[in-house]
Amino acid sequence: MNTKVLNNILSIVTIFIVAMFFSCNNNLDRVQKLGISENEPIGVDYNMNVKYTDSGRVTANLISTKMLDYTNRDFPFREFVDGATLYVYDKDNKKSTVVADRAVVYEKTGIIDMRSNVVITTHDNSVLKTDQLYYDQKKEWLFTNFPVEFQTEQDLIKGNGFDSNSKFTNAEVLEVTGIITLEE
Repeated sequence: MNTKVLNNILSIVTIFIVAMFFSCNNNLDRVQKLGISENEPIGVDYNMNVKYTDSGRVTANLISTKMLDYTNRDFPFREFVDGATLYVYDKDNKKSTVVADRAVVYEKTGIIDMRSNVVITTHDNSVLKTDQLYYDQKKEWLFTNFPVEFQTEQDLIKGNGFDSNSKFTNAEVLEVTGIITLEE
């Protein structure tokens, strides 16, 4: 009788252990997110000065006073809440500058969303001003549907929307609302 009771208890314990073993999942991501609210950043960086290099040559320099890291979300991003300044250097070391009051870099899409007082000054002194501008890092393409002001050596062009490659070699103001020819 003792053997039969012992076998029953052993069978019940075995079934219980097997059931527990198969019910457990690898929830490391969920465990890591415990204590971190979905609405809170996973990290905060202050006084950033990041230099990007290619073959020992500085290609870009990003400066920002505060960045919030939301890469713990399903659609990960980094947000520069107190503004960002980006200096971009071409192969001849000519500098272009991008300034915005706020910028969001989306990890999965490679899109950078710049907002509020966006100003791009190219190395040849062309200036683009708008309140919102997107940059597609993969296609190296700038675009917006917001009102813009684009100043070249010859003209000041105002319109609603802008498209251009990152080198501004085919910059186009969309829905032109005015052109002022500048004196030399």
